[in-house]
Amino acid sequence: MIRTITRVMLEDFIAQAAESPRKRTIYRLHEHEEPVQRMVNALLPGTYTPPHKHENPDKVELFSILVGKLAVLQFDEGGVVQEVYVLDASGPMRIADIAPRTYHALVVLEPSAALEIIQGPYEAATHKQFAPWAPAEESPEAPAYLQHLEQLVQTHLKG
Repeated sequence: MIRTITRVMLEDFIAQAAESPRKRTIYRLHEHEEPVQRMVNALLPGTYTPPHKHENPDKVELFSILVGKLAVLQFDEGGVVQEVYVLDASGPMRIADIAPRTYHALVVLEPSAALEIIQGPYEAATHKQFAPWAPAEESPEAPAYLQHLEQLVQTHLKG
């Protein structure tokens, strides 16, 4: 079987993300038990993906931008942003391949859809380790922290 994703489907996923309180949604291409997870993430500006890493078990994660523009932030172990990579569907950088044990987060710059590939299967208890220095997604501190990250990305974009 071959499955395809069309531009119209990507637009629909982004519209679904707009309906979500989290301002994001996923469209799974895999079954839960498969060894490789493949999904389209639709994300809107203002969504907060808490910094995290994949270890124990170590997992490689890849994002490929399909529509829109987002930044992938790399942090050191203490929470300092080390690198900002801007994935832009109409720009020069299209893929971020994230090594295991690398703290990272996304900052969405415009309505976006990205292909995500990560080793599976998904196990909630071990899939990701959230950074101890960053607020949890539902915490009252999350909006201010996201704003801080957005400002870092804007500073990076200005050069």
